[in-house]
Amino acid sequence: MGRFDLSGQVAIVTGGSSGIGRGAAAQLAGAGATVIVNHRPGEKSREKALAAVSSIESAGGQAVAIAADVTQEAEVDAMLSKVVDRFGTFHIMVANAGIEQAAAIQDMTLAQWQSVLDVNLTGAFLCARGAVREFLRRGPLPSVSPATGKIIFTSSVHEIIPWAFQVNYAASKGGMSLLMKSLAQEVAHAGIRVNSVAPGAIRTSINADAWESDEAHRQLLRLIPYGRIGESEDVGRAILWLASDESDYVVGTSLLIDGGMALYPAFRGDG
Repeated sequence: MGRFDLSGQVAIVTGGSSGIGRGAAAQLAGAGATVIVNHRPGEKSREKALAAVSSIESAGGQAVAIAADVTQEAEVDAMLSKVVDRFGTFHIMVANAGIEQAAAIQDMTLAQWQSVLDVNLTGAFLCARGAVREFLRRGPLPSVSPATGKIIFTSSVHEIIPWAFQVNYAASKGGMSLLMKSLAQEVAHAGIRVNSVAPGAIRTSINADAWESDEAHRQLLRLIPYGRIGESEDVGRAILWLASDESDYVVGTSLLIDGGMALYPAFRGDG
């Protein structure tokens, strides 16, 4: 498995059936972890999750699909109980599930505001809380990893970059930034490492409008100094690193994976 050997570890990836979550699940499984591909309840979501599981298995990895709505406390708790009952414990939580619902502030409904906060922030809280409870219950496993457990949030460059017409999304990711750092400060003494990835423009279905047409692609590249759109594998490899012992001294860090987007390229030569 090389430097990023996760053999004997179990990883949960919420929203693992598509986009960044699917990329992360593939990377973790490729390093030897057994991966739980979480997906929303519903036949369409289950089909996508089973396709992700099949892809992992075809590559020689191990994965199972488990449905749970991350906004629902009982469903999150039930998912984690299923994992512990089947595998004894888990070692890695990737709180990745997220949505966008764009609108001008004057047109944004309370439902649009609340649904994004519920998935992106409350869902992350519920999954992280459940992971901490399990890690504290079973305690350290030095033969498996120096860390008692690893929690990785999928945030966004918009935890630091304002985003007009997406105030719900930006607020959720700004909140996630301090959720991650505060939790890291709280549980590091128990050997639990908490970090996050903060992707920029990644080629997934959630932002297809930003890159599918030639003009949209050109406009987007103006915001990316490195000159290309990111792929889910770019983020997945960073999540793998944070989940591995290669990053064992990394605690409370948000890793920007954005091709330089957070460098505010419009200011290049115009300061």
